[in-house]
Amino acid sequence: MMFLRLLNVQGIAGIAVSLALGILLVIQKGETHHWRKQSGQYEQLYQDEQAAVAGTVANYRAAADAARAADRAAAERVAAEQTKISQEKSDEFETRLAAARAAAERLRHSAEAAADPRGRGAAPVSSLPAPAGRPDQGADENGFSISDRLTATEQAIQLDELIKWVKAQAEVQPNADPAKPH
Repeated sequence: MMFLRLLNVQGIAGIAVSLALGILLVIQKGETHHWRKQSGQYEQLYQDEQAAVAGTVANYRAAADAARAADRAAAERVAAEQTKISQEKSDEFETRLAAARAAAERLRHSAEAAADPRGRGAAPVSSLPAPAGRPDQGADENGFSISDRLTATEQAIQLDELIKWVKAQAEVQPNADPAKPH
């Protein structure tokens, strides 16, 4: 108590205020520590979220790049298949057309030979004047000349091969897995 006698009311008030300020300082330190810890947690959550967003963006970009590469490969595969089909059908068309033209030529020669009486090996007889035009220009019993029949045959072959080509092109699956046979 002796100590209290040395102090007056102002000294006691000063001590009380100092103690109150010290308590407030300790409380403030605790609050500062709490909020720094909370801020660190929020910052960590923010960084984790940013990393997740960056990962998602990277995954989407990688998936888009992979899809573009797959589309490019599929387009190249489809183009190669279609080119192969076109070449095969063109070759088939040319083969069939050549066969039809050869058959028409044989018909034309046999018709000319049949129309020429001197080519049969018969005894020479005075011949009649040659008919006007070639035998393939006149109509036979069907009403079509050899030339007309050849034209119709060529058009029929062309249409037939075109139908085959369209069907073969339609069978090409652009989204099919090239590893699996269709």
